[in-house]
Amino acid sequence: MPPRASATKLVMLDEKGDQTGSLAFANLLGRWRDDGTRECRFLIGAADGFDDAQRAEADQLIAFGRATWPHLLARAMLAEQLFRAMSILANHPYHREG
Repeated sequence: MPPRASATKLVMLDEKGDQTGSLAFANLLGRWRDDGTRECRFLIGAADGFDDAQRAEADQLIAFGRATWPHLLARAMLAEQLFRAMSILANHPYHREG
């Protein structure tokens, strides 16, 4: 993998990642934004996932549960979580809060 600028975060969707809730995910993105991160790159693993060396390169590992998801569905789920996170950061009410 080519070197990344320090203002870029690499997030891998990986079965060994954290099962992060929407509020925690929004807070993570908000913290990175406030710290000057200009870009987040999200990677979805191949059929066999990522190896340990690749995982070590990530700034964050995130899992969407224990199930295996097709790439197109994982993309849709990621898009929804990004939309939800941006809504939370914009102070829109979050119905699951509390």
